[in-house]
Amino acid sequence: MTVKYYPIVSIISGQERNTLSDQFLDEIRSELGWELVPVKSVEELKEEELRFILVQSGGSENAFLRIYDQISDKPCYILSTLHSNSLAASMEILSYMIDRGKKGAILHGDGKTVAKKLKALAQANEALKKLRGAKFGVIGDPSDWLIASMANEAVLKEKLGISLVNIPMSELEEEVAKETYEPNRWTEELLAKGYDKEQMEKAFYVYGGFRRLVDKYGLHGVTVRCFDLLTSVFTTGCLGLAILNADGVYGGCEGDIPSLISMAILGDLTDKPVFLCNPSRIDTINQEMVFAHCTLPINMPYEYELTTHYESGIGVAVAGSIPEGDMTIFKASGDLSRYFVKKGEIIANLREPSLCRSQIKIKLDDYSYFTTNPIHNHHLVVTGDEVEAVEEFFRLV
Repeated sequence: MTVKYYPIVSIISGQERNTLSDQFLDEIRSELGWELVPVKSVEELKEEELRFILVQSGGSENAFLRIYDQISDKPCYILSTLHSNSLAASMEILSYMIDRGKKGAILHGDGKTVAKKLKALAQANEALKKLRGAKFGVIGDPSDWLIASMANEAVLKEKLGISLVNIPMSELEEEVAKETYEPNRWTEELLAKGYDKEQMEKAFYVYGGFRRLVDKYGLHGVTVRCFDLLTSVFTTGCLGLAILNADGVYGGCEGDIPSLISMAILGDLTDKPVFLCNPSRIDTINQEMVFAHCTLPINMPYEYELTTHYESGIGVAVAGSIPEGDMTIFKASGDLSRYFVKKGEIIANLREPSLCRSQIKIKLDDYSYFTTNPIHNHHLVVTGDEVEAVEEFFRLV
């Protein structure tokens, strides 16, 4: 990847600032493995979606003013070195932008710190590009118990450029009744598990129905009122959604639109499979929490087995084990007015009979959000620390 920047400097600054700036940029390059290239003109900088200004010294403010009107239509990010009064000038410049209602930030610190910020910004920008123009299918209405999990379609369209496609349950049921699906690496892998053949066929027919609707409407993701499938086609959507997610199409449960959009945001930010799950319990004595659900992207666990859907005892559900270690938990509200993101640690995978089938036990440093100000029920989990990328995404939004 190449990051382009526009360098500015005071005319009275000494030549040592060139050496110090080069050292700063080399540290960032070393951390990222990316190219950092100066642009020769403001016109070239305007072509970039992410606009970076390298402030090489104090007294650079007027050099910034001479170009600002030409680049003020998008957020501007200031690369600030540790030397030559770069930070002081950067703060003056950022204050100027903020006073005029513009967005921006200072990227300041050692090479590792700035590189992490640059990576998060690039992730956020790429995710926004993926989401613009994306369509998400809503099959049936949200489940009756999701009394707070509502979405504001107008806001989603305005802020993210996405749209919702309402699809009646009857259309999915018609597709499932065709009793066909296109085999792929995931269906072959699942068949090799040797689970009940009749139940597997039913689950694959649901997957085939999902896949055809995704292709028909050009969907980036889909959520389904899945409990209705228990009585209409006598199976569940768990396995179909698990395969769909491994296919690279976001698949969410229970007609939960905010969770589907949150799933897509987190997945597009990280390029990682996303586990949509329920908070199941908090152990206040040991400071641990359990999340669980009956579907899980097949490409997320390091091992898994097949069993029944928890509540109904029928169909095919995934009981998977996610790698232990750093994780990120996230949720955004249906109007994007607030979000929650936090780094934690997966410390165990469980197999308790009284919970949904894929179960993780995690450690967080604070659980108060879940009991005082939660954003609905379902939450989204990915492996690794992705907090900064999420935060940068919402600064752009």
